[in-house]
Amino acid sequence: MKFRWTSVAWSIAYLLLLLSLSTPLLLITTLFMIIPAIVLFTTLSTKQFILHIVPVLLIVGLITPFYVLIAIYFLIPALVMGRWYKKRASALSTLIAGMVAVLGEFLLILLISTTLLQFNLYDYVYDVLQTYTDWLATMGASNPLLSEITISTDQIGMMSWMTIQAIPMTLILSAFIIAVITHSIVRPILNSMEYAVPRLKPAREWRLSRAFIWYYLLGVVLSLLFGGADSGFMLMVSANLLPLLQIAFKIQTIGFLFFLIHERKWSKIVALLLAIPVIALPGFWIIGVVDLAFPLRELVKKSKR
Repeated sequence: MKFRWTSVAWSIAYLLLLLSLSTPLLLITTLFMIIPAIVLFTTLSTKQFILHIVPVLLIVGLITPFYVLIAIYFLIPALVMGRWYKKRASALSTLIAGMVAVLGEFLLILLISTTLLQFNLYDYVYDVLQTYTDWLATMGASNPLLSEITISTDQIGMMSWMTIQAIPMTLILSAFIIAVITHSIVRPILNSMEYAVPRLKPAREWRLSRAFIWYYLLGVVLSLLFGGADSGFMLMVSANLLPLLQIAFKIQTIGFLFFLIHERKWSKIVALLLAIPVIALPGFWIIGVVDLAFPLRELVKKSKR
């Protein structure tokens, strides 16, 4: 009985999250939208899961059928991650599965919007920037500081083009962040319900494959060859590959710092404080490259002896 009422509570939470899409909390609640469905799918049988989800869909469908589409949209990555949790798969593989599912949906929506709905992403970005520029011009009439800010039509076009080029990286990072947030919340919830699932490796054990060094060299070559092009697929690849790899190397750097703190038996707070500039400031990802290319961790262990 206790477990059944817990499941009902999660169904209600899912319903409330869907209803929040019509409120200003939309941007926040979207990040947590797939959590209740994952908990329900992981802890219930397929039949029980359907019995809990169908009433939620019926209620939101009575309000507006569009909410049903949104609910189904968020159910897909929830089912994927829930399936991995049921298999007791490693935390990393679960994160990757969830990230791929979310990213696939992003790309599907983009494809449908551009092909079937004739949505022009460049025009949309341009219009948004133009609206912002007009707002600055209006505010500049009454504010001397803003009056000095002038953005030409060519600059708006350039910013729109740069925004379009960065879309792949934005989608990948968004999918990654959603998967990480979801796992960080779902795992302790499932553990509290006596449904243990694997955790991520400790930060000190985070290590990339050395192949990432070759990927980065490939990105540098692509950037040199196509970085000056006006447009094209290879330009988009080169514009996104290097920043994404630098983020990966930042993760490697954080792993090395936690390893160093662990070996020196210092407080973890020191590692957390060191991780802040690694995340916020450029350049520190180089440490991750060096850690991959050379046996830094082995040297740390030897120096400890």
